[in-house]
Amino acid sequence: MEFSAEDATRSDWDFLARVVESAISNGASTINLPDTVGYTVPGKMAELIAYMREKVPNADQAVFSVHCHNDLGMAVANSISAIAAGAGQIECAVNGLGERAGNASLEEIVMALKTRKDHYRADCRVDTTQLYRTSRLVYGIIGMNPPMNKPIVGANAFAHESGIHQHGVMANKETYEIMTPESVGLTQNKMVLGKHSGRHAFEARARDLGYVLTDDEVKGFFEDFKRMCDLKKTVTDSDIEAIISSKIAAGQGLYRLARFDLQSGNKVKSTCAVQLEKEGSILEDVALGDGPVNAAFNAVDKLTGPQSRKLLDYAIHSISQGEDALGEVAVKVQDGKRRVTGRGLSVDIMEASILAYINAINKLAEMGERYDEEVSPEFGNP
Repeated sequence: MEFSAEDATRSDWDFLARVVESAISNGASTINLPDTVGYTVPGKMAELIAYMREKVPNADQAVFSVHCHNDLGMAVANSISAIAAGAGQIECAVNGLGERAGNASLEEIVMALKTRKDHYRADCRVDTTQLYRTSRLVYGIIGMNPPMNKPIVGANAFAHESGIHQHGVMANKETYEIMTPESVGLTQNKMVLGKHSGRHAFEARARDLGYVLTDDEVKGFFEDFKRMCDLKKTVTDSDIEAIISSKIAAGQGLYRLARFDLQSGNKVKSTCAVQLEKEGSILEDVALGDGPVNAAFNAVDKLTGPQSRKLLDYAIHSISQGEDALGEVAVKVQDGKRRVTGRGLSVDIMEASILAYINAINKLAEMGERYDEEVSPEFGNP
């Protein structure tokens, strides 16, 4: 049983020690001391843990835990300092997601413990090779992209632009890299995949990236891969990961995009005709809009029936590089009190946009009336 003392870091320590002693006496095996508003600093967090371990008579009967928020940008540092002072558990989140400025970042804490085991003399059983893919999956599900300079999982985490840095890395990677990309699951391309690549090559590459797929999944993903090969010269690991993760996140839906035709220009109103497939039937309509995206979404709205949907956010992210780069669109849509995130993936930004909007509509359709209460679980209460 875990006992959590809300706002512990700003509480009176003597009173807190008495509360903790009582909690342990009544069966608590884990004592969590949260920095609820992200107020404390690493030195004080370490002092608090040491104080509790010294002053609470039955402290040896429980594991001390911390739950740090990142309001001052010190959630990870506070968490790690607690471990150094004797805490045995850290409550953290993938990508540091959480209330306000977020929680302590799981991947940063794990790699700090792994990389500086000599200092902290503590370890955890997390498989670090899953960190990168897990991070990208979570970012994709919530419709966000990692900052370029995000430690461990950002695009620049293992990039070296300075000439002296590049020379040093080429001579000896340990000169400027304290951990390897492979240690966090960021694999290097072993083969170039393209339109002539077969199913076995695709399956092997997916396996190298950590995806264990069924025969039916391989068949479906390979069809998506071949369609992408018709549009791109080569397909990168990032493309393959995007294909798999986006389809897993999207799931099956009521509506599927059959085709679309778009007319747009700087002197004319945009027009978009959209065909959707619904339970084996083809639905088609056309709409005008202020720009191609608005026209396409208006056409989809006409096909999917009366609604009070509102587009809250629209974001485009490049998955790969080059003029044939794979683009990902994320939309956040609200219908009444329900909010969802939709994702679409394509080398055609308009197709990706429509796919993302349809994905959001399908999620709303699946939810039905289940979440027409105070708030959707995807954007749950703080």
